[in-house]
Amino acid sequence: MNKLKAIFLPFISGILLLGIWYSVAFVYAKNEGYEVQRIVIPFPHQIVEALWDERAILWIATRQTAFAALVGFIAAVTFGYVLSMLLASAVWVKRSLYPWILVLQMTPVVVLAPIFVLWIGQGLPSITAITFMIGFFPVVANTTMGLISTDRNLIELFEMSNASKTQEIAYLRVPYAMPYFLTGMKIAGTLAPIGAIAGDLFAGSSQGGVGGIGFMVILYNSQVKVPELFATAFVACFLGFIFVGCVNWLHWMLLKNWHESVRATDIE
Repeated sequence: MNKLKAIFLPFISGILLLGIWYSVAFVYAKNEGYEVQRIVIPFPHQIVEALWDERAILWIATRQTAFAALVGFIAAVTFGYVLSMLLASAVWVKRSLYPWILVLQMTPVVVLAPIFVLWIGQGLPSITAITFMIGFFPVVANTTMGLISTDRNLIELFEMSNASKTQEIAYLRVPYAMPYFLTGMKIAGTLAPIGAIAGDLFAGSSQGGVGGIGFMVILYNSQVKVPELFATAFVACFLGFIFVGCVNWLHWMLLKNWHESVRATDIE
């Protein structure tokens, strides 16, 4: 019954929102004319038509953005995990490096984007670098927290068993920190498509004929193609759902057999 409500209620609210959208667009068209209405608030079916007409271009743009998001995400997760292991290895390492990581994270992307373009060029390299910058901090922060907050009783048990430092890290701290790491990875996965689109806005190019989603947003906006602009927003939203869904599935697969948080969710 709960699952039925979870499907039925969003469907009903979606129908209501669609009806409101059509009503507002129709009233606006009656007052200002259909040409002005198409520019300001297009009908939903006009957006669908634009999505179909621009499907080839948007498909290429989506592939480019998805590739940049994936590369940036993998780099953020890999580098973030390695850096977390380094930060958790000793207190003095964390105290020495963590403040500078915070400084880097607090620096706005709009400031870093021109620097990346200057250093590594416009297009995919800069877009990937921007995606990486947006996504790596959640991985570092969450994984480091998990590694340093391991249950003290378990650590003492390992010490009583004469376990080496390597064994303590491999068999205790890393498994204990896994839920923290995966939570950071989920956040990074949510931010990756956003970072790739933002990177495309700041550093995108149309090499190869078509740019990414962010570049198409700039192009359609300059040409006052509002239905196409809404269609691009829909594609970006859909890409985000796919990306986050894949990361959530990986999170569930890695924790489902042993971690109580995932098992509790399954029971509910």
